[in-house]
Amino acid sequence: METNIDNNKHLVPLAIVVAGALIAGAVYFGGSNTGSYANDPQTAKQVDVPEVTDNDHILGDPNAPIVVVEYSDVECPFCKVFHNTMHQIVEDYDGKVAWVYRQFPIAQLHANAPIESEATECAYDLGGNTAFWKYLDLAFETTNSNNSLDLAELPRMAGAIGLDVNAFNTCLSSGKYTAFIKTSVENAVKAGARGTPHSVIIAQDGTQVLINGAEPYANVKAKIDALLK
Repeated sequence: METNIDNNKHLVPLAIVVAGALIAGAVYFGGSNTGSYANDPQTAKQVDVPEVTDNDHILGDPNAPIVVVEYSDVECPFCKVFHNTMHQIVEDYDGKVAWVYRQFPIAQLHANAPIESEATECAYDLGGNTAFWKYLDLAFETTNSNNSLDLAELPRMAGAIGLDVNAFNTCLSSGKYTAFIKTSVENAVKAGARGTPHSVIIAQDGTQVLINGAEPYANVKAKIDALLK
């Protein structure tokens, strides 16, 4: 994977765009679970998802028996839908499911997504994990997706969740998290992500099951329940 990425730097973005549109579109519009992502746990074990650490953005108990790792793009309409699904999952499972959010802004589809991802990291920088999730929730709530969020809203949203707007602007304009977001995108590709949302359910025994794009609540619940048995 690393060799292919290094040798085909101009091909990877196109692959991400095409695969992302096909996979997410099939799931969101057709309700189909037949995509490029595997449902079979044995196949899913081949996916190289980096270990969850204290540096991750985690909602819920980090020691929960089930962890869902999501690679997401704030301007992706399917991510916007799935964001609400995951909030419901975490709430309904009451400590049994933790949600890890990892950055995967696809600039070839949404030019503003990388800076919006940096904004969420600046929120974390200034207010910790709680501020990160509040800011992320507000970003998804505010945008109509597909690059529609006015970037002038970024500092306004920081103020709305109680952050120091001047400090936020300083963080964002400094490019402090530009390299971090770039690395996050590269890591997402290495983990098998070719579209957004790309999510993997991980059980305590290491079993991994992929979620096909923005699968509906009932589908995600069924996959989690199968792992909890």
